[in-house]
Amino acid sequence: MESLEGLKTPFLSLVIPAYNEGRKIHQDLQAAFSYLDGKGYAYEIIVVDDGSTDDTASEVRRFQSEHSAVRYVGYGMNRGKGYALKTGILQAQGEVILFADAGNCVPYKDLENGLSLLEKGCDIAIGSRGLDGSRILVPQPLYRRIGSKCFSKVVRYLLGIKDIRDTQCGFKLFKRKAAHELFQMQITEGFMFDVETILNARRRGYQIEEFTVNWSNDADSRFKPFPGTLRQTAQVLRILWHCRIKKR
Repeated sequence: MESLEGLKTPFLSLVIPAYNEGRKIHQDLQAAFSYLDGKGYAYEIIVVDDGSTDDTASEVRRFQSEHSAVRYVGYGMNRGKGYALKTGILQAQGEVILFADAGNCVPYKDLENGLSLLEKGCDIAIGSRGLDGSRILVPQPLYRRIGSKCFSKVVRYLLGIKDIRDTQCGFKLFKRKAAHELFQMQITEGFMFDVETILNARRRGYQIEEFTVNWSNDADSRFKPFPGTLRQTAQVLRILWHCRIKKR
């Protein structure tokens, strides 16, 4: 495979947001590297350290010392997943930009389903647990499944994106132009950046399609249901208010 050195534009940029992922970030990077290194195209992997207080930085740098395609981006204060992804995506140079959650919830082979949609003309391809054909290999606890479905349905109806079956799956692909435009606009620093991005994409005329995935719950998720839901609600209300202001 052609080295990234001297290349201005890799084909694929993978952006991974990380907050206190020191115990498993090496496994995430190894899974990404093992898959992408056999594809025959140039790529870069950008890990955005969202103010971790553990050994995330040292683990990424250890992997980076052996793999030149890996880039580490970090800052001192925890800002949120949306902020981390905005930081990484605006630095990504790939023709296609994929963001994937830490924890290897979706195997990297599933990106082929999204790439095929981009090749057919769509601008954004969203991994979706709600499609027929998707498989939940390791489910969330029952209370999380019920809470997530109810909250998702309310949010999708409030924001007028009810046709998108799964807004929150952390495995999405973008053509570079769409990614840079949408994340430059982004105001949401927390978990609900996904719905803001989808909403802005619709308003900019970008074509969105969903694709099937094989998804496994990450039991070591940073999301805490009760305080997390309160923060998500506040973020949705802010998105609604911002959209209302822009319409005036």
